[in-house]
Formats: sequence, structure tokens, C-alpha cells
Amino acid sequence: MTALTLSSSSATGLRADAVVVGVAKSPKGPVPAPGAEAVDEAYGGKLGAVLEALGASGGEGEITKLPAPDGLKAPVVVAVGLGAVPEKGTGYDTETLRRAAGSAARALAGAKKAAFALPLDVADDTAAVAEGALLGAYAFNAYRDGGAAADDKDDKGAKGTKAGKAAKGKANGGAKAALGEIALLGGKRDKAHRAAVERAVVLADEVNRARDLINIPSNDLDPTGFAAAAQQAGKEHGFKVTVTDEKALAKGGYGGLLGVGQGSQTPPRLVRLEHRHPKAEQTIALVGKGITYDSGGISLKPAGHNETMKCDMSGAAAVLAAVSAAARLELPVNVTGWLALAENMPSGSATRPGDVLRMYSGKTVEVLNTDAEGRLVLADALTKASEEKPDYMIDVATLTGAMVLALGNRTFGIMANDDAFRTRIHVLAEAAGEQSWPMPMPPELKKGMESPIADIANMGERMGGGLVAGLFLEEFVGDGITWAHLDIAGPAFNTSGPFGYTPKGGTGSAVRTLVAIAEEAAHGDLV
Repeated sequence: MTALTLSSSSATGLRADAVVVGVAKSPKGPVPAPGAEAVDEAYGGKLGAVLEALGASGGEGEITKLPAPDGLKAPVVVAVGLGAVPEKGTGYDTETLRRAAGSAARALAGAKKAAFALPLDVADDTAAVAEGALLGAYAFNAYRDGGAAADDKDDKGAKGTKAGKAAKGKANGGAKAALGEIALLGGKRDKAHRAAVERAVVLADEVNRARDLINIPSNDLDPTGFAAAAQQAGKEHGFKVTVTDEKALAKGGYGGLLGVGQGSQTPPRLVRLEHRHPKAEQTIALVGKGITYDSGGISLKPAGHNETMKCDMSGAAAVLAAVSAAARLELPVNVTGWLALAENMPSGSATRPGDVLRMYSGKTVEVLNTDAEGRLVLADALTKASEEKPDYMIDVATLTGAMVLALGNRTFGIMANDDAFRTRIHVLAEAAGEQSWPMPMPPELKKGMESPIADIANMGERMGGGLVAGLFLEEFVGDGITWAHLDIAGPAFNTSGPFGYTPKGGTGSAVRTLVAIAEEAAHGDLV
């Protein structure tokens, strides 16, 4: 990953390929933001006028590159827009700083080193700039000519074991490598700012782990390969990983996982992750949907809907990254992660519409649509996780197209069996920079899932399909457990152009929210 340091050097004295400064939008034109004073002075106090002459306005995310004047050791100045000048006595919103830093880092792809002279008034600003810059600098070049091979196999034949190294491929084939090094200028070097940088480095590293896993194609990351990647992460960062294979799943009666995975040549896996801390007073269980490829099964997806279905394991990727982050940050909270891994394929052995599966809970489910498979694997994992009686349980899944229709491509939905918990997750997600929205759980929609032959069907009313899916999952949550469901189907995979610190492809959606939840629980402040 891109290296990042706090530097005491001045913007004029540091040797780098470029200096990044902020510029704000005012009624009189663009004005330099705090942090840019030395660079503005090098332009004779006319940086704003020069930018205006080049057509810059200071609008959020706007990038303007210009030659550096005499007096700077860097040859290029990159001005990034921060939007309107804040009201007197206030600073820039942290998400604004996060996105601006990300935009600048993306604009500097291929450069070896850049100095960021953005507003760093308080530790939260430093955290936001560090996080945004590291996330914006992300590049996935594993499959470019000369990139790191992602199809190496370990002794057991598991693929994808180099997932954590995927972003380190060389930038041949027309792609640029990630910005190599970032120096943050102007921030204090006290304990709070150093801690902010250390957390940002871990958080960005783990978000990028999730992005790598999502971007690896399904022929190189199947359920066994994903399980191997989880084991590797556990060895690296000191958390326990337990893998349940297909034989143990059959013996244990995991009908959901087995039913979804039986059409594939690669068997399913249930992976348990565990971070424990001696001072922990609460336990959180995180459950992730890990469909490494979703064809829809016998209920085959229509043409044009298959190409990005390697991303249907984004929930499991987020859970793995969040548990790894909790371990690396040594959070005083116990966190278990459950990765429900399967490949949903059509074949002579695949589950058919109309089949009935007996789940791990003992409940029977009539499968009306094999493309509603995520809720089936999650149901088994939720039941298993409930046996340990965690204080809180959150599942994360690219679950329904209906949620995308409701909230768009950048916002995930939050459902819960406790209104206060749902609200708190929404607040934490927004503070972390992840767009989300609380969604209801109307009890009348349960009637649509009634089955004439089984305890419940895996489909209900078409309208409100995202809510129906949440109601289905609630049936498999243990009594007395505070639970939430995050449907990240919209923001998990970006098929349009990059923006801010968000790349095209896998985004690592929900990782930052899950880590924030774990941090709140560690302090006993969750609800």
C-alpha cells in the first residue's frame, strides 16, 4: 500500500513530485485554503487569481494542475477544490477533506511522492486526509502485464492466496501504479495526530484488502480460495480462523449453504474468524454473504447481469477486513466474523425452484427462486453465530436489486430489530463517510413468504423486495440478540467512473462502518 507519514517539512522545502493544496469557492473566486499559505506566497499571493485564470472555481473535487513557481522544490502544484469557504469559526467537513485528498491522490497516480498541504487543524482532519489519500491512491493491477499473479495455489490447491498482494502489481498494460508515498504537511505531531494516522493506515489497508478480494475474478477466488485468504490474514494479524468444509457442513445440517453450493464443482465453506481481547466486555458477531460467483443458479440471471457477479462476496470481504482491522487496532472488544462462502451455479446437481431445504436452524425453506440465494447462506450463518449469544449481530450482504432501486448506487440500507441500534449504525456510517439510510421492517410483508409445504419461502412480494429479504433473515436471528442487516448491493461495486476516494470496481463498502461499530462497542457506547 502507499506509504504515508506526518512531516514537519514546509510545502516549499520538501522534495516531491507534487504539492497538493486546497482551494475553496468564494463569491470573489477561488481562494487558498489553510495549509496553502507557503505555496500562495511563492506565487506572490496570487494563487487564487492564477487558478481562476485557468478556469478553476474551488468546487468540491475539482483538480487543477499547474507548474510550481520558483521557491518550491516540487515541480507541480495540484489544487483540489474543497467547496464553499466554511462559516467563520468552523472548519471543513471531514468527508469533504476525505474526498478531496482522495481525488488528489487519484490524480497523482504514477507519481513516486506527493506532499499534501491540506487543512489539518485537528486530529479528525488529519485522520480524514490520511484516510482519503490512502483510499484514493488504490490501484488494482494484478492482472495487468507484469502484475502479481493471483492464481498461485497452495499445497491444498486453494486459489487466491495472494489476494492481499493484488494491488502491488506493476502498472504495465496502460495502467498507472498507485501514488508511491504521501507526506502530510502542517499537522501537529502530537499523540492524537499520530494515533489518527496509525488508525487511518490500518483502516485504509483493510478497506483495500476487501477491494482486492472483490476485484479478483471468480476463477481465481472461489470458496476454498477465499477461506485460504482468510487463513492467511489470520496468521498475519493474530486472529483465529476456523474453516468448516463440505463434509462437516453436511454432518451439521447446513442446508442453506449446501443447497446453494451444490450446483458448483467447488464446495461451500463456512469460515469463523475470532478477535478476542482480555479486557473486552462485549461481543459483536459480523456475518458476511460470500457468494464468490452468482449466476442465479437454475433461475439464471438475464444477459447483462452476470459480468460483475464476482462482487457478490463483498459482504464477506467487508467482514474479513473489519475483523482484521479490529485485531490490528487491538480493540478491547470480542469480534467474531462468519463468512458464508458458496458459488451459485446451474448444473445437473443444482437446487431447483420448488425444492425444499432444511436449514441449520431446523426450519424448512421452499426455494421459489434460486437467485435469492444470499439469504439462504446467511440464514445458516446467522443461526450458527446466534448460538454464541453475542451482544450484537450485524450481517452485511449484496442482497437485493430492490435496495439499489430504492437507494441508488452509493447508499446502503440498514434494517434492524431495534430502532435505536439501527439509528446508531446510521450515525456511525455517516460519520465514517459511508452513505446509508434506515429502512423499515413492515410485518405485513411476512405473509408473502408463506409456503404451502415449508415453514417459509425464500421469496415474497416483489414490491419491497429488499425489506422482504431482511424479514426473512430476521427469522434466523436468535432470541434476545440485537441484530442489524446492511444491504450493500448498491455501493459495493462501482461500475461507473471513480470519484473522490472511490475507485471503479470493488469499493470495500461497509468496512469503515463495521470498524466504527466495533470501536463504539469497545468503549461501551454502542446503544
